[in-house]
Amino acid sequence: MKVDLDKLTKIVGPENIISDVADLYIYGTDASVHESLASAVIAPKTIEQIQAIVRYANAELIPIIARGAGSGMSGQAVPIDGGIILDLKAMNRILEIRPADMLCRVESGVVDDDLNRALQPYGLFYPPAPASSRVATIGGEIANNASGIRSVKYGATRDSVLGMKVVLANGDLVTLGSNTRVEASGYQLDRLMVGSEGTLGIIVEATMLLRPIPKLRCLGRVSFNKLHEAGETITEIISSGRQPSMIELMDNIAITAVNTTLDMGLPDVEAIIMFEADGEVKEAVDYEIEQMKKICEKHNGFDIQASYDAKTRTKLFAGRKKLFAALSRYKEGLACTSLADDMAVPYSKMANLAEKIHEIADRNNVVMTAYGHCGSGCMHTKILMDPTKKKSWEDAKHAVAEVYDYVRSVGGTTSAEHGIGLSKAPSWKKEKNDSIEMVKAIKKALDPNNILNPHKVQDAPNDWVTATKLRYTAR
Repeated sequence: MKVDLDKLTKIVGPENIISDVADLYIYGTDASVHESLASAVIAPKTIEQIQAIVRYANAELIPIIARGAGSGMSGQAVPIDGGIILDLKAMNRILEIRPADMLCRVESGVVDDDLNRALQPYGLFYPPAPASSRVATIGGEIANNASGIRSVKYGATRDSVLGMKVVLANGDLVTLGSNTRVEASGYQLDRLMVGSEGTLGIIVEATMLLRPIPKLRCLGRVSFNKLHEAGETITEIISSGRQPSMIELMDNIAITAVNTTLDMGLPDVEAIIMFEADGEVKEAVDYEIEQMKKICEKHNGFDIQASYDAKTRTKLFAGRKKLFAALSRYKEGLACTSLADDMAVPYSKMANLAEKIHEIADRNNVVMTAYGHCGSGCMHTKILMDPTKKKSWEDAKHAVAEVYDYVRSVGGTTSAEHGIGLSKAPSWKKEKNDSIEMVKAIKKALDPNNILNPHKVQDAPNDWVTATKLRYTAR
């Protein structure tokens, strides 16, 4: 696809345009298995530049893909038809912090951890906290409705979005939402943009709800000899009315990975749960921790440890924090791939899902983990396989389909926090079968020329294996 670099140079300057093939290769992937090259990468620094770029792309029918840090795991930022990747990392100003109103205004390229460092002197924090918070940008988190370890108490990104500014497909700038905690003023169009993965507009600025940093945090860890018992523990903690700020699960494959790779010394059991309570009053936090301990013991949990001390908490949580990287070293010859990786199910089905994942893996000759932010109903898994073999991809494809078939059968959802993109589109389409036409109508109304991140979500190919080149294979 022909992109007029001269016109784009006049908009952003030559220093903000990337067209060298080696550099385009870097931008042709994200944290998913997919790879495809854009025609050019543009790094705008102002809203006006973004508007001009989008107007040019719309007039010339050139695809335009918004990109933050590229930490998405489903191929959201991978171009399919070439076109322009809009690198928004230079849009990284914190525009306003308003402690009295418990909000801040930021440009879309602000990194999550950078924002929280800026908020700390005010005694405030921005809570979604995805695992990629060291690099993930606020715009990307909004576009994918990201969440993380404390979503069980503080919710996902959508629960922190008050409003935003968005550049539409025709280049117009619109302001959505408000600066208030509640709003009943017509359609909640800002919420429509949350999770839209860059298919409806380019998020350029956001107003985010903040929370006070808790004075106290207590983290516990407990071991289980049966994975099912760990799942039942999570279900009862939530259904009992407890108020955890975190509940994380690691199965034996996850435990083995971090022990092998990092010599963490975690107990060789079927499962570990990490649970946390936070608050302002120690007696209240103590009560929550003690109640969760009792539930763990009821389901045969043992070796329970808990601490308020920051260094001890870091040590207790270290295995979970470093898990994703460790999985790549689980076994020689196996690569860690993000495929069926963040489904959500009703709490009562958490234990069944954990066991089902291992059953499906065994049947399809792959290795799969069961871990994640289970306090919010989110189960993560990664598929470990030999990516150089065509049969491995066929086995992985079957395993992914079976996992999502089960998730749908119990009333779960395809993605809890990593979005749809390419990898999860086939399952998502089955889940949302009766509303796909509505989604397509919204897309057509806001982007009639289909330039904004085409071939994603509802328009993604039905076979994720052939959607793009797969990064891990010489296929």
